[in-house]
Amino acid sequence: MKALNSYRTKNRNLETGVEMEKYSVLLVDDEEDVIQIIMKKMDWESMGFQIVGYAHNGVEALEMAEELQPDVVMTDIKMPYMDGLTLSRKLKELYRTVKIIIFSGFDEFEYAKEAIQIEVEEYILKPIDAGNLKEVFGRIHEKIGREMDEKRNVDKLREYYMESLPILQENFYTSLIDGRIPEGEVEKYLSNYQIDLTGPCYVVSILHISTTDIPQNMNPFLLGVSVKKLAEEHMEGEWKSRILMYLGDIVVITQLEEQEQITAFTDFMDQFCRLAKHVCEATVTAGIGYVCDNLPDIRLSWQGARSAVSYRVIYGNARAINIAEIDPMENVDERWEEQEIQKILKRIRMGTREELETEISHCVCRFLQDGTTMQKYQIFIMGLLTELFRFCNNNQLDSVEFYGEKGEAFDKCMQMESPKELEQWLLKVCEKLQETVQQERQASTRSFVSRAVEYVQEHYSDRNITIESVCRELGVSAAYFSTIFKKETGKTFISFLTDYRMEKAVELLMTTSDKTYIIAEKVGYADPNYFSYAFKKQYSMSPSKYRTANS
Repeated sequence: MKALNSYRTKNRNLETGVEMEKYSVLLVDDEEDVIQIIMKKMDWESMGFQIVGYAHNGVEALEMAEELQPDVVMTDIKMPYMDGLTLSRKLKELYRTVKIIIFSGFDEFEYAKEAIQIEVEEYILKPIDAGNLKEVFGRIHEKIGREMDEKRNVDKLREYYMESLPILQENFYTSLIDGRIPEGEVEKYLSNYQIDLTGPCYVVSILHISTTDIPQNMNPFLLGVSVKKLAEEHMEGEWKSRILMYLGDIVVITQLEEQEQITAFTDFMDQFCRLAKHVCEATVTAGIGYVCDNLPDIRLSWQGARSAVSYRVIYGNARAINIAEIDPMENVDERWEEQEIQKILKRIRMGTREELETEISHCVCRFLQDGTTMQKYQIFIMGLLTELFRFCNNNQLDSVEFYGEKGEAFDKCMQMESPKELEQWLLKVCEKLQETVQQERQASTRSFVSRAVEYVQEHYSDRNITIESVCRELGVSAAYFSTIFKKETGKTFISFLTDYRMEKAVELLMTTSDKTYIIAEKVGYADPNYFSYAFKKQYSMSPSKYRTANS
């Protein structure tokens, strides 16, 4: 088994002068002479390929494929320990895009039939003709190139984007009313998702369908679809509304030319409720939120609409209820603080110290610029401390360690002399939280790798141990496991397992008189011949010679 330089690059074809993408090839054959002939027989660079390694059996090739991720694997069929067809099948299971060429001295129908089922690219008979092989690799180079182009093709991406646009737009609307889109990013999403919400005023309404007054034999979901379709017909054009299903209700985002239009819109919605009863036989209550002139404030209009719908208990259903008419004192409360606090918590979890400092400064400055009273300040501090306590609890941290008891922290904030003092105290607390969370995350990663190592140490004798079995034990995906394990240990899992088994084999060779096949079984090898092969590859001598040389 040998790995050569492994990287994808480009080279210029000397015949055509065209720059070619260079793809990687892994050769597999148990005969060293055959491999050397194939490597030297072809001008791989001019064909747009590079030999990145070669193996002498399927087991080795599978290990190398994990490390090298080759574009093409060219393999013989008859090999020890794992034949070429089994290797091809496993490669296709693990790496769907890998291209496989089988070359064999066996012109048998059953082999060719199985190769077709595995979806290999070519089945070539030995002896290999250089001209034929060049044609084969030429076709494969074109095929890989086409697949790469399809993935990168702008038109294809645009087509996929347009197909996905309705879903992206609906996700944007729900994120907007939930307040999950930062104020500075709204315009970017409007542009990217081709959404026209120019306002200048906005109002969110909820069409709530009564679940206790549904026509007989009518599916409630289909009834909702029917009402939504009716709303689209009557609101999208005249009122420039955007309509979606969310949390079991129909949500309507409407654009108004001026705030005074809300009266006419309320009357229209009242008429729509009667129309829905007549056309769809649905009892619909329209809850209308507050009018706002800023898209990020739509979430406040949404909250108002939800409150309005709840008033149907008092005012009755099948009508429009405008929250501003019912409870004008329940005005648009600027609860932007909640979003700002969540941004701070996000920076604690994932940001840098500089980003955390910027977020805290922005939050405090905005609170002061917004105009405040002592009551508002008290509410702000209570909300801030509550979220920090919740953050500590969710991350299994002792909040007292960071800023004392909640009452003590509140009293301290209330006694501060200036906003700058509050900002500095908050930064100090949040920095400590940030450092602790990051240390805990690093410790968790180390623990994760340590558990994998312990698993190998306890189960190395199990011949069936695989990445998949370890991942099931740890409860993680194979992809994540492989990345973290190699990052922490510098080895792939298979390499680590092999090295550990070899260490144990040496220990048994030097401390027992067990036969080689017994030691092979004790360290997890079902085939004693392959164990001897792997041992020799590791220590450049057979197990028996190693024992003699070191006894």
